Amino acid sequence: MGNRDRALEPMRALALALDRLSAALNSIALWGAVLAVLVMVYAAGWQVIARYLLDAPPVWTEELARRAMVWAGMLGASAAFRAGADPSLFPNMVEIRGKLGLLLALIRAAGVALFAAPVLWFSLYGPNMNMARGFLGRSLDRTAEMIPVLMIWFTAAVPIAFALIVLHMLAGLAMRLTDPENETPKEPS
Repeated sequence: MGNRDRALEPMRALALALDRLSAALNSIALWGAVLAVLVMVYAAGWQVIARYLLDAPPVWTEELARRAMVWAGMLGASAAFRAGADPSLFPNMVEIRGKLGLLLALIRAAGVALFAAPVLWFSLYGPNMNMARGFLGRSLDRTAEMIPVLMIWFTAAVPIAFALIVLHMLAGLAMRLTDPENETPKEPS
């Protein structure tokens, strides 16, 4: 074992712990997305049954289906990012090793951070750093139109999904930076 490998051991252990946390939260997000899809399907199904068979459509089913769709989409997007199933201009980039691969991983991480940071920031803070005027703060007092539930239970999907994406990005980057196999360069295909 070389000096470099010994120096990377504590960082690799931290990277593995971060990756395990990312995987565990991803599993919860996947289950949440599946549950949200089921809620959406059952709400829409009940709407159809109540409208066409019972001639008494409930007012809450459409709104519940819409809110469940937001949760399903946001949690599903974070899970897709973790799995590498998100849209990519350069899908073979993750296979490139060596210094070029590390540079590309850092560029991707910077892109994710540049996209996610404003979403997370404005989810918390509004003008003049006022939390009450941030995306979540504005949802604290409002209720949904047809469902007597605070809107924050629905709007929280956005910052939660983006926080998960940032965590997945950090875990993937940490694993990449501490990968002992990364030294073997592989040319782009």
